[in-house]
Amino acid sequence: MVSDPPITVPEGYTLHTENTASILLPASADAFLNPVQEFNRDLSVACIRVWSEEFNRGKEEKWTRTQGKKAQNGESAEFRPYKFVILEALSATGLRSIRYAKEIPLVKHVIANDLSPAAVEAMKKNIEINGLGSQGATTHTDSIPGEGDVGTSKLGMVRANEGDACALMYNHRTERNRVDVVDLDPYGTAAPFIDAAVQCVNDGGLLCVTCTDLTVLATNNYPEKCYSNYGGIPVKAEYCHESALRLVLHTIATSAARYGRFVEPLLSLSIDFYVRLFVKIRSAPVEVKKLASQTAVYYVCTGCQAFHEQPLSRMIEQVNERSGNVNRHFKTHPGPPVSDRCPECNSVLHIAGPMWSGPIHNTEFIGKVLEHLEGNEDKYGTATRMKGMLTVAKEELPAPFYFTPSRVASFFHCVSPPMDDIASALLHAGHSVSRSHACPGSLKTPASRSVVHDVFRSWVKRNPVKMDNISETSPAHQLLSKEPTFEANFKRHPLSVTPSSKVKLVRYQQNPTSHWGPGSKPTAGKRKRDQEES
Repeated sequence: MVSDPPITVPEGYTLHTENTASILLPASADAFLNPVQEFNRDLSVACIRVWSEEFNRGKEEKWTRTQGKKAQNGESAEFRPYKFVILEALSATGLRSIRYAKEIPLVKHVIANDLSPAAVEAMKKNIEINGLGSQGATTHTDSIPGEGDVGTSKLGMVRANEGDACALMYNHRTERNRVDVVDLDPYGTAAPFIDAAVQCVNDGGLLCVTCTDLTVLATNNYPEKCYSNYGGIPVKAEYCHESALRLVLHTIATSAARYGRFVEPLLSLSIDFYVRLFVKIRSAPVEVKKLASQTAVYYVCTGCQAFHEQPLSRMIEQVNERSGNVNRHFKTHPGPPVSDRCPECNSVLHIAGPMWSGPIHNTEFIGKVLEHLEGNEDKYGTATRMKGMLTVAKEELPAPFYFTPSRVASFFHCVSPPMDDIASALLHAGHSVSRSHACPGSLKTPASRSVVHDVFRSWVKRNPVKMDNISETSPAHQLLSKEPTFEANFKRHPLSVTPSSKVKLVRYQQNPTSHWGPGSKPTAGKRKRDQEES
């Protein structure tokens, strides 16, 4: 392996090293870098690497079937792995692109783009000191030559590009110029870039999206802003971070559907102050028809946070007995699923969504990422946390939304029961349970919230609540006044402890530094024409 050239740190710069990459950061902070995002970058390297291996495995299987026919005619050949192209639309310092080029074996090249001239200048220095550049690198354009264009061989592994991110991606939307992986990691929302991104990804390619605007996605402070960005209203409840993921998935899915493409969520995580999603994009108009049945609005109680799902459509599958073919029929869905007041506590209901209601993870894909991580822990600085969060995500049920026993107990004004007791009661009642990666101490279950409340009513019978200070008109009084429809069994169930709970894992964020968060947006490095207009 060729070692990197020695690095000379010029005046006005500091050297930052992360895994295999070293970059120069200008003291003026013209180029943005958040060290806390190392987990994001580690996770992205692992997921893209596993995706590329699976992508090649599919190509090899298809090639083998084709070669089987050719072998009968005496022809033989050797399968050559497909090398893929990554486009990072908002690259800043270039650290992420450099790591992709150095740490993912099958990368052909990476297009690293930024609108800021100062950021591109810093990026070019960083590409060169990592030995990935070339004097022929393209800059100050909105497009990169395609694979068959003259001069491509002169460009480096990481190709710096100064230009508008959307213009760059739209220039790659034709089938000949499409890229295999698009990474969107903006400061704030990725919404303005998603339409261009879903068009420029190859069939079966990967779209990686980060959104850091959780004040919009995961609170009810700016419902109008959330709707304008993501086409849905957020949830005001403890499971708001999962609804944030589903709102972003809804935006990606509806954007892709306009072009006859559909999405397959591989991994969707709520992490620290942002959400990070890895979504496979494929072309199949028949699959696009399923989108309406994978989309729902939710009636969310303002008192006890119970939710009621209203799908936008339903899909009916009928199997032809003679041919065995499956015929799909798409119908409108009846509704509403609930009256104008919460049936549990008689509080007002608020509408949230529309948002993605299907699975947010692919457990098989996560399992392969974990397998890769087991054999390469020394290559990731945040391997311990990656293993913990991925393990919880792999076990997570596809049912929407979670709850925490302590929050539900607060609605009943009762002592909070142990999580294992609630999990055991639900399991004994015939309902599956899991944890959620998005919140410590959380449980997910396909059981309705009325079933969960019945478990708590049984708990209250064992641990009585003093009714003296509870108003007769309060939601708590409404919840407590009902008798449970079944007697919960709190005896410890063998499945109440998930496999991930049996080992010590760092599943949730521990503050890495003081005042950690998304950081401050760089203000320097604007284009001259922008400054002249202001």
